[in-house]
Amino acid sequence: MNLKLLFLASVIAWGLSAHGAYADGSQTAGVTNQDEGLGAAVVPERDSAQTVIDRALELIGVRYRRGGDTPQTGFDCSGLVNHVFREAHGLILPHSSRAISKTGLSIAKDELKAGDLVLFHNLRNAVSHIGIYLGDNRFVHSPRPGQAVSVADLRERYWARRYFGARRIEGD
Repeated sequence: MNLKLLFLASVIAWGLSAHGAYADGSQTAGVTNQDEGLGAAVVPERDSAQTVIDRALELIGVRYRRGGDTPQTGFDCSGLVNHVFREAHGLILPHSSRAISKTGLSIAKDELKAGDLVLFHNLRNAVSHIGIYLGDNRFVHSPRPGQAVSVADLRERYWARRYFGARRIEGD
């Protein structure tokens, strides 16, 4: 069996066993309205968040490429986020972590739900990295040259020191 598929299956199984049918285990259903645009403050619907997570996890192992935004070319962090939201919901987000950080609803760290975006800075207060929250302090991202799309933990010292905030983007 392909190692990538085996890893993906184990991550999905972990999410299902640890958190019920949805990775963050919440019961919140939200209102979404495409007519309100990306700045609308809404909570993603359960199926909407799961679709984002599923699309992101399918891309684990795709190599990093600066400016990349497809599985064939590789991804940078914002290209990964843009691709996932385009595939999951038909939304076109900016291809810049700084620009994406201004869309959707700003949320507190203790309000994070699966499918939210997590933002990181370069220790100079400028947003420089972005990932998709999976639940249980874990997020999927495209880290840097020489690496591939992977899952990381917000509690790791590197990410904990650089955590900048989170955004919630509406789905369908």
